[in-house]
Amino acid sequence: MRIGPQDCLNLHRALSLEWLETNGLGGLSSGTVAGANTRRYHALLLTAPHTESNRYVLVNHVEEWLQIGGEEYSLSTNVYPGAVHPEGYRHCCSFSSTPWPTWLFRYQSTICRREIIPLYGRDLLILRWTLMESPNQTATLSVRPMLTGRDYHALHHENGQLSDAFLMPSAGHVVWQPYAGLPPVYSFHTGTYRHAPDWYRHVQFPLEQERGLEYEEDWWSPGEFLFELSVGEEYTLALTCDTINALDVTALISSERARRTQLQQTVPATDSLVETCRLASDIFLVQRETRQTVIAGYPWFTDWGRDAFISLPGLCLVTGRFETAWRVIESFSGHVSEGMIPNRFPDSGSDPEYNTIDASLWFIYAVDRYLAYSNDLPRVQAVAWPAIKQILDGYREGTRYDIHMDIDGLITGGTPGTQLTWMDAKVGD
Repeated sequence: MRIGPQDCLNLHRALSLEWLETNGLGGLSSGTVAGANTRRYHALLLTAPHTESNRYVLVNHVEEWLQIGGEEYSLSTNVYPGAVHPEGYRHCCSFSSTPWPTWLFRYQSTICRREIIPLYGRDLLILRWTLMESPNQTATLSVRPMLTGRDYHALHHENGQLSDAFLMPSAGHVVWQPYAGLPPVYSFHTGTYRHAPDWYRHVQFPLEQERGLEYEEDWWSPGEFLFELSVGEEYTLALTCDTINALDVTALISSERARRTQLQQTVPATDSLVETCRLASDIFLVQRETRQTVIAGYPWFTDWGRDAFISLPGLCLVTGRFETAWRVIESFSGHVSEGMIPNRFPDSGSDPEYNTIDASLWFIYAVDRYLAYSNDLPRVQAVAWPAIKQILDGYREGTRYDIHMDIDGLITGGTPGTQLTWMDAKVGD
């Protein structure tokens, strides 16, 4: 999908257009075409470090300034009280979501490309800049990463507990750990690094304000990377919480490009909407340790039984991902309790919640569709059928929340104070 200059240069429009990338592990990267974060959930490196625990925002943003022939202009945009600064969106002439989020910035006769390349299966993100055209043939790029280290539902404010120490194990390698108990952030770069800690205060998130929630936070920047750009050359900054000492960025980018190309070719589509939906389906499939699951939505939903099995035929069966579909079925089969599959697996890693009247029925439907597509009768008989029998027995005899089969053969249920239906809402308490 490509966004042209008419939308990129319109701040209101560019702030409303969001991009999202996921790593298949519960982590994600997201933001807006304008470059400003408008939600507390927007971040470059948002990770689920223990996969069964809460997600954390480690790297929120980067602020980039390009210096050319004594003049300076920004590639970044932020929202502050009563001001937008810097205003990098004013120089953006295009945005593309494929093969990954890519911006083109034009300042007079200079064109610079910025790419955000998240790596699938890793808590690792690569930023890449290319000076496409410039009368001077060279430019200097300044990049400041913005870190918090917070729960992704929370907001971060300046405090005395943050550690501004850093390690530089080798050339092109810098490590920060703002808070004990959270993973360090490892950076690998092709420039130079100057440690100069600073706070960026009162960054605002307009969509949080619209939701009636707290909407300001403070970002900590450990220092500045400088890249001396030459036309046609590529320069990178990789950010990760993986414990590693070296990184082959070129090989990683090549591998990720090949993965995305293969994904696009799996189910060829002549209709652009079908192709877009096919590619988007990948972001909902997540591996949590040994459990394959489906994320119900972004940015804040986790894995919900109802949503998983309503969507399973479209996400996995029509796209030919039979093995992935089976692993989702197998995962939920192992959590049947009192004839019910879980309604939700909380991010906190606590016990599954079972307050749903229909998820178990959607599970049976999805197993039937899986069998029709795959003809995988042996595994269905061995694993899914025992779970289905428990569900049928539970609904016939009665289970949690007064869920049971009524005298007319229909399913009924419900207790005061507990939501059970697809609307997942209760009123009055």
